[in-house]
Amino acid sequence: MDLLRFTTAGSVDDGKSTLIGRLLYDSKSIFEDQLQAIEESSRRKGDENVNLALLTDGLKAEREQGITIDVAYRYFATPKRKFIIADTPGHIQYTRNMVTGASTANLAIILIDARKGVIEQTKRHSFIANLLRIQHVVVAVNKMDLVDYSQDVYDGIVEDYKSFASRLDSIIDIRTIPISALNGDNIVERSENMPWYGGSSLLDHLENVYVGGDENHVQARFPVQWVIRPQSNEFHDYRGFAGRIAGGVFKPGDKVTVMPSGFTSRVKKIHQDETELGEAFAPQSIAMTLEDEIDISRGDMIVKANNPPHQSQDIEAMICWFSNTPLLARNKVIIRHTTKETKAIVQAIQYKVDVNTLHKQEDSTDLKLNEIGRISLRTAAPLFYDSYQKNRNTGSFILIDPRTDETLAAGMII
Repeated sequence: MDLLRFTTAGSVDDGKSTLIGRLLYDSKSIFEDQLQAIEESSRRKGDENVNLALLTDGLKAEREQGITIDVAYRYFATPKRKFIIADTPGHIQYTRNMVTGASTANLAIILIDARKGVIEQTKRHSFIANLLRIQHVVVAVNKMDLVDYSQDVYDGIVEDYKSFASRLDSIIDIRTIPISALNGDNIVERSENMPWYGGSSLLDHLENVYVGGDENHVQARFPVQWVIRPQSNEFHDYRGFAGRIAGGVFKPGDKVTVMPSGFTSRVKKIHQDETELGEAFAPQSIAMTLEDEIDISRGDMIVKANNPPHQSQDIEAMICWFSNTPLLARNKVIIRHTTKETKAIVQAIQYKVDVNTLHKQEDSTDLKLNEIGRISLRTAAPLFYDSYQKNRNTGSFILIDPRTDETLAAGMII
């Protein structure tokens, strides 16, 4: 079965954790002891209903305040597909947590409270989903039971959202579904309370949405993670290169170039575990051998000779700042990009983005915690990259504090 990674986003109390809890509960993906535990916890708190949000909100502070603070990952499967869910917080002060949870997602579920409609938080989370190149979005209009399952309310919200989303360039597939996470309407089964809705349930859409085209299978990229050189009689002359394919397709016989040296060779064999493959593609983890003996080490990249990536020490990127200490021009950092790590300096902060209005603030001199902006970097050694728009694997990086090893930012190369 294939795998779908999706994230939830929305304002505070829009029902993200409850939605995931309902999805797990109605698809029979939780154990009896888990259900008993949240039933007992709900009774102690005096909740009228079983609080399904407790399935993901596991931190003590989350349960006390009734909010989501950190990213919680949950795993479940149906006969059609496997799923990894990232339940992300809605508060503006936890933007970095949402970016972390959404960075690997194929699809985002953006919840909207039917009583409030499209608000600033909705726009902010849609902008972040667009920035992270999440191409598939489900707009789940929640709490329809509190507006008497009104079609007019739903249609108005859908029209407002699509008007805003027309300004976002990465989101190409928008599906809107009226739901009640608390009552289970249109979550796993179609709801009888909304006969006017002719679409599929949320789970049915998640099982069938096609995300295979999201991977870049054109530009072949293989960042070398490890050189395999066994000291054994059986594999006396074996010298392979292990890692995860970041883009494209590799086959034995393909002509390849090793960056940064520029030496060329051909792919001799491709192995996955002990199986020899006729071809390999993103995002498979493989070991590759070449016909020629070339000096290759961690951080180098093997690419198809006819379609190389960009190579430069000057990088333009959008970043989300994670640290309590603001980012300033001339700050020195460490950049980790694919399997390569090198020193870098922030040459300039071009602007920061008001994620609620999408306006650029070009007079900005710093980036504070959870803020998003465009910066210019100069790296000590060249990076081999594609734009994030073309390849999320070779177009993304993180910045690290060279003194404390703290993760400072997540970046997307322009």
